[in-house]
This record gives sequence, C-alpha cells and structure tokens, in this order.
Amino acid sequence: MKNLLILFFLLYFLSSHAQKSKLSAKHYQNTRNSFRQKMPDNSVAVLFSAPIRNRANDVDYTYHQDPNFFYLTGWHQPHSVLIIYKDEQNDSEGVYHEKIYVPERNDYVEMWNGKRYDLEEVKELGFDRVAERVDFKYDIQNLDRFDKVLMFEFKNDIRNQKTYVFRDNLRYKVDDPLDLFDLKATFKEAINFPNDFNRLAYLAYQRIIQADEENHEAVRDEVAYLVKQDSLLIEDKIIKDFLKESTQSFYDEAKMKTAFALHNFNFDVENLSKIMADLREVKTKNEVDLIKKAVAISVVGQIEVMKAIHPGMSEREIQGIHEFVFRKYGAADEGYPSIVGAGENGCILHYIENDKEDLHNQLVLMDLGAEYYGYTADVTRTIPANGVFSKEQKALYQIVYNSQEAAINASQVGNDFRSIYKLSYDIVANGLQQLGIINEVSEARKYYPHGLSHHIGLDVHDPGNYGDLELNMIITIEPGIYIPENSPCDPKWWNIGIRIEDDILITSDGPINLSVGAPRDWESIEKLMKEESALKNFILPEIDSLIK
Repeated sequence: MKNLLILFFLLYFLSSHAQKSKLSAKHYQNTRNSFRQKMPDNSVAVLFSAPIRNRANDVDYTYHQDPNFFYLTGWHQPHSVLIIYKDEQNDSEGVYHEKIYVPERNDYVEMWNGKRYDLEEVKELGFDRVAERVDFKYDIQNLDRFDKVLMFEFKNDIRNQKTYVFRDNLRYKVDDPLDLFDLKATFKEAINFPNDFNRLAYLAYQRIIQADEENHEAVRDEVAYLVKQDSLLIEDKIIKDFLKESTQSFYDEAKMKTAFALHNFNFDVENLSKIMADLREVKTKNEVDLIKKAVAISVVGQIEVMKAIHPGMSEREIQGIHEFVFRKYGAADEGYPSIVGAGENGCILHYIENDKEDLHNQLVLMDLGAEYYGYTADVTRTIPANGVFSKEQKALYQIVYNSQEAAINASQVGNDFRSIYKLSYDIVANGLQQLGIINEVSEARKYYPHGLSHHIGLDVHDPGNYGDLELNMIITIEPGIYIPENSPCDPKWWNIGIRIEDDILITSDGPINLSVGAPRDWESIEKLMKEESALKNFILPEIDSLIK
C-alpha cells in the first residue's frame, strides 16, 4: 500500500492543465456589461493576462490565467490585454465597448507551445473587437482623454521573454517585442506612470484631495494610518504639512498642491479592485454549478482517503490519492498547493512539504481542493491515521466541530463576517478554557490564529468586501485549533492540529453545506474509516527491486 504514491501519476498526464472555460460567450458578455456599469464616468479599464513564470531554462511552470482577466473573458492564453470602455467608442466597423488583444498566429511557435487562436476564432468568444497585440501600442496613445484609467498596481514578476523564428531553414532566438513585458512598458509610458510610484503616497494624495470641512479630521487619521505603514511618507512635504496643520484654509491649499502633483496622472489603482470585489463575491448560477462540481470532486477525495489511510502511509501518498481522484473526475489542477500535515505538521497553517514518511497514530490534517474549469473548492478534514481518535484528540475535535456547526448555522443573509467569526472564536475559547489549556478567553488566539471564512471561486481566496452575507455567495467556514510542541499547556495536547473546513452556499432558505458528503463529526469519520478501500488491491512492485 505504501507505493500508492505512484497512483497520482497514472492519470496526471491524461488531463489538460489548461485553465479553459466551460461557460458560454454570453456569460462573459454579461460579466463585462456588469463591470462596465460599475465604472466611473468617462473611464477606461485596462487588464493584462497573467505572466508566464519560468521554472528552469526552457521549462515553464504550468500556465494559469489571471483570475480577474479570466472572470471577464474566459480567455486562457498569455500575452493578452483587455480594454473595457465605460462609454461607447466608434470605428469604421461601428460602435464597441471593449477590445481584446491576443497573440498572433505563428506556426513555428505553435509547434512547441500548442495552437493559438486566430482572430476569427477569438471573435466567436463574444468580444466586440479583437486585434493582434501590435495594435495595442497604437490604441493607447490617447488615454489622456479619459478622466480615469482603471488598472491594477504593477507587480515585478514579468520576464522580458524571447521567442523563436524560423527563416531560411535556420532557427533564431530573438526578443519578443510584443510580450507581456513590452506591452506593460508601453502602457506605463502612455499613462505617464512614474518609475518611483509609491502606492501609499498615491492613496494619501487621493484622500487629501477629498478633504473638506466636514471630513478633514477623518482624512487626517487615514493619512496618518498610511504613514504608519510606511514611515518614509512623512518625508513627503505635502503629506507632512497636511498632518501638521489643521485650519480649513490650509486644507484648501493642501488640496491644490496635491491636485497639481497629480495633474499628469489619470490612472486609478483602487477602483478596479473594488469593482472586481463587488462582482466576484456574488456568484452566478453557472459559477455555482462549477463550484459545486469542484466541491463534489474534493469530497470524493476526502472519502476515499478515509477508507485507504493507515499508519504506515506517507503524507505524499495521501496527497497522491486526493489528486488522483481530482484528475479521474476531470479536474485540471488543484486550486492551491495541497496541504497534508500529520502530527506536528498539522500545526503549520500553510504546510505544503507533505514529506513525512510515516503517519503512525497521529491526526492527519488534509486541506485540498480540486479546480474544475477554473473554479476551486476548499475542503479540510482531520482524521486519525489509525482510524480511532484518542481521548485528547476527540476532546479538541469536538470543540472545533461545535464551533463550525454554530458558524454554519449563523451564515444567513444579512449576518456579517465579523459577528460569525466572534461566535466561532468564543466557542473555541470557552472550550479550551474548560479543558485547562488556557486561563483567559483572550489567550485562545494563540491556538486559533486565523480567520474563519473567505470567499471561494476562481481564487481559493476570492475577492470580496467582507461585509454582510448576500444571496449566492459561497464562503468557507473553517475554525481550527493548533497546539504545537512546547506550548504552555499539558504536553498531552502537544502536536495536535485540527481544522474542519466546508464550502457554504448562502441562500434565502439558509446556508447549504456543499461539502457535507465528507463526514465531519468524529463518530461518522471513525465509522467510514472501517470500510474497505477500492484501492486495497492496488499493489505496485517495490521500486528498489527495479533499480539495476
């Protein structure tokens, strides 16, 4: 059984790793229309595809499209740009509101990297206008006519890439003048983006401009908070003077100085994130269906591991069974790096090494989610490798379960994230106090150090505003207790890490637990773990015997 590790690889290469869409062109047209309605007047939004990340030499990591770009387009290929206009634009073909720029066809490149769509094929995806990347450089020369150019802040993660050309029967490696690096460089130049751009200073300036007689004290507090995040901001004369003075006449002067400092800038690095959070936190029916499928696949993985696990297994074998199930059901990838932590490793929140050789009789925390056509699940179960919870494990597990049950039941339309978290925290804190692990309720943060909930969708942590719950949100509920070795409590509690995480759909009839199919209470887990695994007779040869 220990050689179950190989199982993962049997289907690994049978499934496509491309983040392709299963939704219609109409779906994406609707998302772009919804996006445009939220844009400020006389504005334009510019979104870039994700960069290609290099692993080694000519080997790249599996490409994964930027989730915001994918959300608006369904387009999964790199070196692309989307422009959305608030107001209608006109050209020789008529009226349009959007334009996507995609890589041109290149037979030689396609021989190595796969087929690219031609412009006519891209048009079938429902875009108003489709163009090659070279046109982007010309189309953005007049962005100064817009009051706002919405964009995400630039990240320093883009390579200046090479490409191959084939001329006269010879192969040449040359700079790609239209790769993502150059497209972004052209865009920066078009919007006068400063090389020394400081996001916090930019935000401070934006807030100073908004200061008036009624809100100037609140603005001062906000600017002071930004300075706390970057102490160098206090060296900025406008910010320094603004925080020093308090008369209305000065505020008027500061606003003029700030407006002058920003007069060459019409870019906006804030609104785009807010719009995407508004849109993506509430799911459409089509999105809900895809997430349900991703969750169902992840549930099967948890169930099959509960049947197959035994103390002689390794963490990586457990990971392999989960990911085998993912691919068996058509999931192209994991939504995030798989976490399989036994014993002390279960107390590491973002543990991904998964290299412990023997599980022994420890608890095993398994946090894994399948990605299905771009949408991810996020399901965690914690189980005893030997099939039976110890007295201490059971006591802590029950606290986490009670906390999760209460939080799930409270996940009703109109309730807010903060209050649901507090409910969950109080149950954990009181439980730990009753067991003598902590003396004061406030100490529970040491053993329950993370939040309770987040949105899921195209990202495992999908954007959202985290205010009140609304219809068709899908969130996680994931309380946990983690007691690492040398914690200030009885050693019998050491190296116990427990998290239970489920994916919850918010409906008018109350919360629906999409991952309820994977047992959660300890009695049901122990019962399922007694069942025979379908993998029982999957026996591979000892690998050392095959090494010559």
